[in-house]
Amino acid sequence: MYESLKLRFKEKFNKEPKWIFSAPGRTELGGNHTDHQHGVVLAAAVNLDSKAAAAPNGENIIRVFSEGYPFCEITLPPSEPDRGEFGTSASLVRGVAAAFSRLGHSVCGFDAYVTSDVLSGSGLSSSAAFEVLMGVIMNHMGDCGLSAAEIAMAGQYAENVYFGKPCGLMDQMASATGNVIAIDFAESAKPAVKPVNFDFSRSGYALCIIDSGADHADLTDCYAAIPAEIKKVCDFFGKSVLRELPEDEFYAQLSSVRAAAGDRAVLRAIHVYNENKRVLQQTAALESGNFEEFLSLVSQSGRSSWMLLQNVIPEGRSSAQELAFALSLAEHLLAGRGAVRVHGGGFAGTIQAFVPCDMLDKFKSEIEKTLGDGSCRVLSIRPQGGILLEEC
Repeated sequence: MYESLKLRFKEKFNKEPKWIFSAPGRTELGGNHTDHQHGVVLAAAVNLDSKAAAAPNGENIIRVFSEGYPFCEITLPPSEPDRGEFGTSASLVRGVAAAFSRLGHSVCGFDAYVTSDVLSGSGLSSSAAFEVLMGVIMNHMGDCGLSAAEIAMAGQYAENVYFGKPCGLMDQMASATGNVIAIDFAESAKPAVKPVNFDFSRSGYALCIIDSGADHADLTDCYAAIPAEIKKVCDFFGKSVLRELPEDEFYAQLSSVRAAAGDRAVLRAIHVYNENKRVLQQTAALESGNFEEFLSLVSQSGRSSWMLLQNVIPEGRSSAQELAFALSLAEHLLAGRGAVRVHGGGFAGTIQAFVPCDMLDKFKSEIEKTLGDGSCRVLSIRPQGGILLEEC
């Protein structure tokens, strides 16, 4: 198997690969922007992944060629973060290696050729899949024995410190763990991961991820503003994250906190409080087999993200509002059935829709007629997280 990937590795590095690894993309089922506030999320790995053919090189160097990105070469042990390298694949490789070193593990030099069908900017977290993929390779080669959660945290460390993006941990945790999971980030150093027993294939609905056509490029400030503004709310109460602030205390001083942090910050905090409760309700609905209740909560999450969290339309945009348009189009086509919501970080990228199977063909056709061929992807849940697929 994976003969094409093995051949490309051999052509690039002039030797045979030793292993094939894989790490999946993820879909967020609930908990939009709650993880960075130590909240709760519901997530799942999907059947799109980043794969790597890899082999040790006997040097203190990591060489990675990822299709569509510049070739990167990292000297070991990894150096400190370099702002000039922010936003690059090299920064992620270096950051994951640094995270392993911080845990006391030596990282071995290797060569890797990476392919991915988790498209960049798709909202399925291609960056987390890449980070977890690098972590799985390093973990296997060094016989480090890191858990899926530890590999996920190494990926988050790389993205926060070396890549320069202040993301939460949901994406990496879902990719590293696999299947459907509820994650409680109350203890950020050791999040509680709970498998959720539900078979989406028997629900009567298809999970669709729809590309709005908008790119995430140059939107880092939009993403960073969400935790930064919520921090203003927390600072008013002397707290670090919203999870530490009881909701009744927040509402008891609403007028004062509005004056201190601003209305958008307050609205975003309200979203997080409500979204955390929704995730618990979504999890309970799935575990009890009440899929209609789950769909209702998905719709509520979508409305809250648009109205309160405000991560649908980038600030200052008027003529180009691709994500808002895609949400409105999908809702129109569903005609009161199923559910639709913003997916992932928001502002650009993708939306998520649960489409009744009897409507799927027409729904997909109409979406692609307007947004372009291939804009509607029908996905399934992948049971495995980051894994060794094959020893060559």
